Amino acid sequence: MAQTSELKYEDALKRLEKLVSELDRSELDLETRLKKFEEGTKLARQLLVKLDQAKKRVEKLVKTNVGEASLVPFDTEEADADDDDDEPTS
Repeated sequence: MAQTSELKYEDALKRLEKLVSELDRSELDLETRLKKFEEGTKLARQLLVKLDQAKKRVEKLVKTNVGEASLVPFDTEEADADDDDDEPTS
């Protein structure tokens, strides 16, 4: 298996989901559960870092109406509201 830091976001998320389902099974012994929990917490931290990096990249790529680069907060609710504004106004 690849090191967790080398995994792509999607692969790391799948691995974390698998670990969670394995931890839900009651037949695992305590030591195995602890190892899986430790791996899961490492993956969760790495996923949060990758999401934060992606968020910062999105913020840098957003442009103002006049084409000047500016940082705009990444807010999914705001982005959803902006999607409604795509219709031409007269």
